[in-house]
Amino acid sequence: MFVIISNYFQILQPQEVRKSLDTIIAFLQEKNRNETEFYENLFYFGMVILGYALLMGLFMFFMRQTIIVMSREIEYDLREDIFKHYTTLDPHFFKENKTGDMMARIVEDVSKVRMYLGPAIMYAVNILTLTLMTVYSMFSVNAKLAFWSLLPLPLLSITIYFISDIINKQSTKIQKQLSNLNNITQEVFSGIRVVKSYTREREISKYFDKATEHYRFLNLELARTDSFFSPLMFFIIGSSTLLTIYLGGLEVMAGRFTTGNIAEFILYIGKLTWPVTSAGWIASLIQQAAASQKRINEFMNVKSTIKFGKVQEIKNRDIVLDHVSFTYPGKTSPTLIDLNLKIPSGTKLAIFGRTGSGKTTLVDLLVRQYDPSEGKIMIGGIELSEMSNEVLRKTIAIAPQDGFLFSEKVKNNIIYPSSTRSQENIEQFAKQASIHEEILQLPNGYDTMIGERGVTLSGGQKQRIGIARALSVAPKVLILDDSLSAVDAKTEFAISQTLNEELYDQTLICCTHRIYQNIKFDNIIVLDGGKIVQEGTHEQLINEPGFYQNLWQSTQN
Repeated sequence: MFVIISNYFQILQPQEVRKSLDTIIAFLQEKNRNETEFYENLFYFGMVILGYALLMGLFMFFMRQTIIVMSREIEYDLREDIFKHYTTLDPHFFKENKTGDMMARIVEDVSKVRMYLGPAIMYAVNILTLTLMTVYSMFSVNAKLAFWSLLPLPLLSITIYFISDIINKQSTKIQKQLSNLNNITQEVFSGIRVVKSYTREREISKYFDKATEHYRFLNLELARTDSFFSPLMFFIIGSSTLLTIYLGGLEVMAGRFTTGNIAEFILYIGKLTWPVTSAGWIASLIQQAAASQKRINEFMNVKSTIKFGKVQEIKNRDIVLDHVSFTYPGKTSPTLIDLNLKIPSGTKLAIFGRTGSGKTTLVDLLVRQYDPSEGKIMIGGIELSEMSNEVLRKTIAIAPQDGFLFSEKVKNNIIYPSSTRSQENIEQFAKQASIHEEILQLPNGYDTMIGERGVTLSGGQKQRIGIARALSVAPKVLILDDSLSAVDAKTEFAISQTLNEELYDQTLICCTHRIYQNIKFDNIIVLDGGKIVQEGTHEQLINEPGFYQNLWQSTQN
């Protein structure tokens, strides 16, 4: 409505110019001139034209406020939807897709779509209505002159049709290369310590320069297409103006047209200049948005294979693995094969095995990062798939070997799962993880900001903050996935005391390559090739030939 009203007042202006110009010429041709009436008429025409311009500007302002603001709201909603969708996807998605690519889709691609929803739609509707009104006004004045003036414009439509396809293909390539640049940048800065320690700065810079050069080349290709397109627009518009002046002049000489009509037609052609010249830009915006929306849809159409149930309560914490087998998506050979295991509530279980034996995979199944390919896992007689996400996360907490730390305060990293914990609670969890004293030695204690991924902390400190974070959930089942590998013997002993004494009633599952003599495990299993090849207590397994006995003997030498 605002576009139509704004353009209506815009179309009225040339008509008033025609009337004023005809009035001037008529006045100059009169013998008995009434100058007072003449100047009154000019003042009237000037005020009318100014009034139309103000009204046109007012409704154009309303138009932009409506459409541009709406596009920003949709941009916000779209980014929120994509981010929330990312958080619902399972780990396989994040292993298959690079972080830089995901960032490009949520930032750059959404911006391209926003440009379509805002400026492209606004100008497209504006162009359509303005063109229809202008063409109608031209034909209503002189159909013959309007026909010849508009004759070059179909050539423009044909040009747009062919060039828009080229623009679409070029835009798709540009967005893909931009994702590649994001990937390179993100990986280099995340691993900057490795880059510097091996003095690979020069090689990395050359690699980045090569990728940037390709991105520049693709953008220049698009710029060349646009640079060919724009002069063609002005040439066609110029041809229309020349035809208007020439043919209009002939009509004036024949007495079938007035000088004001020529001025009116030239203004009409001027009104069409923006629609025609901007058609290529709008086509480019639409094509880029189509390419970006296609990339967004690729990820938005991905659905998580893990669906949670509705069970809100678990009566007991006995864990049972019943003929569990698992094969990673895209793989042919299984990682875990027919596992049968019972972990009674309050049991402390150790899982040993060589690298690649399936320890971490078993942990991933227990916390439902994946679902078993065959068999089922139950807690308290209830399958994991039947539990709600909230119940499962409150029941099981995991402290991984390379636990992720945010660029935040130390205390916020500890209470990340539950921000309502008091300072006293936070310190208690840190003491249980044997990290409290070291935190107090930091510049601002628990309020110390740590770098991205905990870069300012040692490996052992990061692991223990990860353990404190897991403890802050107050889980019924605690899983330590080789999360004591970077701590010294003294710290290991302190944490072992906590696990033995303070967490005596919690189920503990510990995946490790080391034998922790200070932790009193009720049961130990050894994985090899995805199968349980040994099971028993420490005393039983050190007397049974196999992996555990060999590992024990190596620690005694």
